[in-house]
Amino acid sequence: IETNTFSSTAIAQSDYALEAIAYELNVEASRLAKEAAAVWTKQTPDRPRFVAGALGPTNRTLSISPDVNDPTFRASTFDEMRAAYVDQVRGLVDGGCDLLLVETIFDTLNAKAALVAIHDLFEERGVEVPLMISVTITDRSGRTLSGQTVDAFYASIAHAKPLSVGINCALGARDMRPYLAELAEVADCFVSSYPNAGLPNAFGEYDEQPNQTAALLRDFATGGLVNILGGCCGTTPDHIRAIVQAVDGVAPRPLPASEAGVSRFSGLETLTVRNDSNFLMVGERTNVTGSARFAQLIKSSDYAAATEVALDQVRGGANVVDVNMDEALLDSERAMTHFLNLIATEPEIAKVPVMIDSSKWSVIEAGLKCVQGKPIVNSISLKEGEEDFLNKARQLRRYGAAAVVMAFDETGQADTVARKVEISQRAYQLLTKRIGFDPHDIIFDPNILAIATGLEEHNDYAVNFLEATRAIKLACPGVLVSGGVSNLSFSFRGNNLIREAIHSVFLYHAVKAGMDMGIVNAGQLAVYEDIEPQLLTHVEDIIFNRRPDATERMVELAATMKGTGARRQVDETWRAATVEKRLSHALVHGIVDHIEADTEEARGAFDRPLEVIEGPLMDGMKIVGDLFGSGKMFLPQVVKSARVMKKAVVYLEPFMEKERLSSGAKASSKGKVVMATVKGDVHDIGKNIVAVVLRCNGYEVVDLGVMVHCDTILQTAVDEQADIIGLSGLITPSLDEMVFVAKEMQHRRFDRPLLIGGATTSSQHTAVKIAPVYDQSTVHVADASRVIDAVSSLLNPERRVVLDSANRQAQKTLREQYAARQEKPLLEYQQAIENRFQDDWSRVDLPEPRFLGRNVLSEIEIDRVVPFIDWTFFFSAWEIKGRFPAVLDHSVYGKQARQLHRDGTALLRRIVDERRLTLRAVYGFWPAVSDGDDIVVLAPGATTINGSELARFAMLRQQGEQPKGRPNRSLADFIAPRDSDRLDHIGGFAVTAGIGVDALVFEYERDHDDYHAIMVKALADRLAEAAAEYLHAEARRQWTYGEGEQLSMDDLQHERYRGIRPAFGYPACPDHSEKFKLFDLLEARSLGMSLTESAAMTPAASVSGLYFAHPDAHYFAVGRIGADQAERYAARKDCPIVEVERWLGPYLAYVPGATTT
Repeated sequence: IETNTFSSTAIAQSDYALEAIAYELNVEASRLAKEAAAVWTKQTPDRPRFVAGALGPTNRTLSISPDVNDPTFRASTFDEMRAAYVDQVRGLVDGGCDLLLVETIFDTLNAKAALVAIHDLFEERGVEVPLMISVTITDRSGRTLSGQTVDAFYASIAHAKPLSVGINCALGARDMRPYLAELAEVADCFVSSYPNAGLPNAFGEYDEQPNQTAALLRDFATGGLVNILGGCCGTTPDHIRAIVQAVDGVAPRPLPASEAGVSRFSGLETLTVRNDSNFLMVGERTNVTGSARFAQLIKSSDYAAATEVALDQVRGGANVVDVNMDEALLDSERAMTHFLNLIATEPEIAKVPVMIDSSKWSVIEAGLKCVQGKPIVNSISLKEGEEDFLNKARQLRRYGAAAVVMAFDETGQADTVARKVEISQRAYQLLTKRIGFDPHDIIFDPNILAIATGLEEHNDYAVNFLEATRAIKLACPGVLVSGGVSNLSFSFRGNNLIREAIHSVFLYHAVKAGMDMGIVNAGQLAVYEDIEPQLLTHVEDIIFNRRPDATERMVELAATMKGTGARRQVDETWRAATVEKRLSHALVHGIVDHIEADTEEARGAFDRPLEVIEGPLMDGMKIVGDLFGSGKMFLPQVVKSARVMKKAVVYLEPFMEKERLSSGAKASSKGKVVMATVKGDVHDIGKNIVAVVLRCNGYEVVDLGVMVHCDTILQTAVDEQADIIGLSGLITPSLDEMVFVAKEMQHRRFDRPLLIGGATTSSQHTAVKIAPVYDQSTVHVADASRVIDAVSSLLNPERRVVLDSANRQAQKTLREQYAARQEKPLLEYQQAIENRFQDDWSRVDLPEPRFLGRNVLSEIEIDRVVPFIDWTFFFSAWEIKGRFPAVLDHSVYGKQARQLHRDGTALLRRIVDERRLTLRAVYGFWPAVSDGDDIVVLAPGATTINGSELARFAMLRQQGEQPKGRPNRSLADFIAPRDSDRLDHIGGFAVTAGIGVDALVFEYERDHDDYHAIMVKALADRLAEAAAEYLHAEARRQWTYGEGEQLSMDDLQHERYRGIRPAFGYPACPDHSEKFKLFDLLEARSLGMSLTESAAMTPAASVSGLYFAHPDAHYFAVGRIGADQAERYAARKDCPIVEVERWLGPYLAYVPGATTT
């Protein structure tokens, strides 16, 4: 039982001027809960009740600035947060609570302040109570509000040795499952889950009923994911009662054994180091003692440029970023705090762990108070004796940090092999035996010292490090070894070519010796195999001290090797033109290289920065618009042009803002459009392209993203004083949501035009379902090329009248045509069943799969999938029509198609080489029979038609009149019926190519590069479909009937093979809701995939479906269905008819609720 102390800290209570009674609040809350628990324990002593003292996250965040103008600002300090938690913990413990629960963690740094407070109070009191920790995942990104992944969060708090760790609040159980599975995979303690009762509805209320929540949590339990269950927002005593009953008798998750030989560090993401891991690079350029440029930037307070140095390190391959502020003229504590707070707001940097590097303990501690992940501290040593060493190590463990331990003791720095090993062994014994420091959090630095200095005693320094590394790894199990590689080549400073060669050769041998990581310039390492043979020989001579004259020979060679390589020549003759023509050329050709310099030159030539936009920039965009409108320029080029325009505008914005502030003028645009992908849908490629085209043409776009609730869309339109609202969607349930939004617009008396777009939308659906419920202009826009004409007409009073009149007449005609088609007779459902596809099941070949159950492919190599890509649909996403590869030679847009293909394949190559996207899949086979129009999936061990039922997929049947001799099909027809007495099989699959998409898209969007941002999503979609095709080929082989296939790409595209893979939501099985059963059967959520409430898959680049092996199985469209089938279908699914009608709305041949059909 939790205490009601979620906000009972002085910080949270300061909003009500009640800071002074925070301690009292916690004492009384704990005492009252304890009294109530005691009463019930006395009544049923076999079920003792315990009280958890609840510590909420406060209403402040230590990792995020509340001031958009100052990303380094924090509303509270770590010490203030810690002090508030100490007060709260003292009150809870004094009130008698049995354990402590740090819950609803949205910022891990807040939680670390709470954990430090708990540690300090335990140490003060000399007593401890068990500790539970629970994080909240704020959305379907699978991250906390402060940006951490679940596994990164656990790495950050595991040092606290909690009784349990878990997830609560924010998400309902359905959406929480994949993240809970991820946590259960890494946590070596008990796991808890107390989700909300689903997601709140548009009114902030929770609709999920007790039996629904209980069923989902039972799935957690039977899946071996949890030890402790409960409920958060929206749950009631009835929910808790139902959960208890649902999990009664289910075995709890067994505690896993700790994974040996694994070290974990974290930023926003986890860095896992195993025995077989690649060498890890610690970026060294954010160090004022090692980089003159970085030092100058820090001393001049140019922190923005200093952040770019860190970013360059990460992009150059650094796995960890070393930050050092030890400079005599700096306030090092302040500089460390300021810089770490700043890079915490840069996701691309913050994703990697930080190495807090300083010789001053006060600077290290200042850094530890800024980092929410699990950092590495560089360094501690025995220099000041054992007690000082152990005290500092205890402090590091208190903050959850790993330690670099230098080979340094009371007598000085170790330079021989014997001294390096002796000091390391002594430190290891002290840390692991005296204070229980985890050996996996120990990183020894046996000192890389300069060689080839001219002093003979230095010649063995590299060899000594290599030999010591081997000995330390043997003598100290679990530890890692690191070192500052740049020290080695200090004698050759100024000659980067030689230094890079020395570093690369040394690392080549050091990694073989067992070195795990090193402080290096991640962007400047030569490839060992590329080093010129003579240079390689000389470098290895000095590293291994192979000859007495090695240093002299190296110095002589170095004097001859200071050149630079050749540079690529670029045609820049257009740079000789006027600035106006240069801007136009850049816009038309999508060239960003000089845009800021040219924009600045143009700004100097005009009186006002706005004139640069209204003049040369808009002139260039008019050329783009004219070329696009005339078909001489294509969508990919337009998006590239938009990238250039955006960068120019971003450059000018500060100057325009300054002018606006001084004059009091308001910004102007042609009009404002609020756009969103509706609730339940995650697809946004088309919407993003439309947004780009609108912005290119001078319209302001407020893009709300995906999965946007109706109220958010409409309230934003009001707040932003939007001129038009645009709705987008891809899956069929989105169509109903668009109708709902239109009805709500009518109810709220909106007068703005409504635009409808997306792959499943149509002018007919808009006319029949959406336009009738909203009195204002409701226009369907087929693609981006038509949006400007529609928007410009709607915002022009005279043209709007003309457009509206023509649109309403066209929609009236479409409604009449639709009504006429609806009158086309259907067969009665029973008649359709009697005309089903039939086969001689005694003779049909029913192959048996090689395995039964599910098979997880945690990572599919993208190179294996690329040959299966159908590029035709990649071009379709960019509104270039035509089949690949013929489209490349199209007489009109072949040139642009070729350029788009080059750009696409180049980006794909980057994705493959840098492993930016992860392909995951699960597929499997199960015994199955059909039962009427249901497909019954049996447990893998079934050997007869009466085996244990795992799942039941309800299928629909064609009811339209068919030509003579053609059956009314259902997918169930392709599975042997139960009365045939033959056991058949069915397969299922789910695959995603979306892991990593958001991060890569973010990189491009932050650089104002919509072209590549959109292309990433388009490629991910193609990779998902290609992976599905690749997986189907593998499934056919595993099902044995496809063993001998040798298919060309043309064969695959035309499906010249046996078997089909229909997807729920598509014509043969149009009910998306059956997808939930498929995901449960496959346990697809364990892959990081999930389903929205409308059954849209996340990540968006995902594909799922069923496998059928019947020789005659093929795709078809169910088409319209009658009320008689809908009613029988609802009964088979055991759900209300209104629910079925909601999912199947576009397919109904009747008006729901009508008395006749």
